[in-house]
Amino acid sequence: MESLDPLILARIQFAANISFHILFPTITIALGWVLLYFKLRWRNSGDERWQAAYRTWVKVFALAFALGVVSGITMSFQFGTNWPGFMQRVGNIAGPLLGYEVLTAFFLEAAFLGIMLYGQGRVSDRMHTLATFLVAFGTTLSAFWILVLNSWMQTPAGFVMIDGQAHPTDWWAIVFNPSFPYRLAHMLLASGLTVAFLIAGLSAWRWLRGDRSAEVQTTLRTGLRLGALLIPLQILAGDLHGLNTLEHQPAKIAAMEGIWQTEEGAALRLFAWPDETTRSNRYEIAIPGLASLILTHDLNGVVRGLDEFEHHPPVAPLFFAFRLMVGVGLLMLAVSWIGAWQTRRGREPARWLARLLVPMAFSGWVATLAGWYVTEIGRQPWLVYGTLTTAEAASSVPAPLIGISLTLYLLLYVGLLVAFISVLFHLMHRAMGGHAPADTPLEPMGAVR
Repeated sequence: MESLDPLILARIQFAANISFHILFPTITIALGWVLLYFKLRWRNSGDERWQAAYRTWVKVFALAFALGVVSGITMSFQFGTNWPGFMQRVGNIAGPLLGYEVLTAFFLEAAFLGIMLYGQGRVSDRMHTLATFLVAFGTTLSAFWILVLNSWMQTPAGFVMIDGQAHPTDWWAIVFNPSFPYRLAHMLLASGLTVAFLIAGLSAWRWLRGDRSAEVQTTLRTGLRLGALLIPLQILAGDLHGLNTLEHQPAKIAAMEGIWQTEEGAALRLFAWPDETTRSNRYEIAIPGLASLILTHDLNGVVRGLDEFEHHPPVAPLFFAFRLMVGVGLLMLAVSWIGAWQTRRGREPARWLARLLVPMAFSGWVATLAGWYVTEIGRQPWLVYGTLTTAEAASSVPAPLIGISLTLYLLLYVGLLVAFISVLFHLMHRAMGGHAPADTPLEPMGAVR
């Protein structure tokens, strides 16, 4: 353990924490709005299948919300233990943004979550619907503030450095920094796709086990149609995000594409093995001109290579993570469109498609994590781009101590993740047994057997 670099261990620990944490907000942000949709469809039609869908998926929301809160608290500890330089240098900006998130979003969610979970049959239906809306709005508002901070770290604006500390000069420029609109849209759509495939996948699991209830056929079609609607929007948002990144973080784009020397009419590398020692790609399979066409919307456009930058992120992790994200996205496009077509006008899906949807229930997590690694590793060696390096923000905690806490975190997260997925399938199994009348209050989560 002594031979390991404390900075690398601290980075791995933070990556593990944020990788675990992001899984759950990715579900709750969009699932809150899906629950509101189920609720409104039931209020307008009186059709019990929408109410049954609400009662099944509100339990999933509660589980994901609880784990998101717990894992978010452990992340905040690490700012003080492993990254004291972050708050010392940019705390005048990061602190208020995190405070706004707690004051405006978390309190809103916490205040109305209880009514949403246990208020049905105890408060008026209008109040219960309002609580569902406010919880959904609160999760989205929480994502807004967190992405403001993350985007500001990628494309900082609206501040001056005085005696080594960042001081805000324009909060409007800080909040609406150059990459924020694209990053927010990309994340919200990623959450929508994660939830679409989670609903479709777990509904397909029930369908394969003989559950042909109106509820499961409704949620299966809802998941597929939501995915088919959102994935083209995500591709458009991704394209605009790429243009923005090329303008503000060209080294990240060069690493994502494995472009070592500046190219006019840059090729799109479908596959390669980037080698930083020789600064070249091995086993390259490329399509001439396509990278320039995608990145600059010009077949002969110029894309700057890594040779133009004094500092650039590690190439191989970005290159492979980006291709994993795009590959999963293309698979989502094909499966959701085929599924939406097969299930049109109340038809049932082909059995092969249902079997494919089950493992794809968690495909949104894979794509989101891959995209998150591209974003965060692509900022290296900077913590705040062009202002604060990761090494400058790190603490002097010895490697063995970081290694021990990292090991404990990993064991805890693996256990919690296995438990979460197991409970998900348990809830789906219980839902196959029928539902209580519409105005029956939900039983406490601790009573789930």
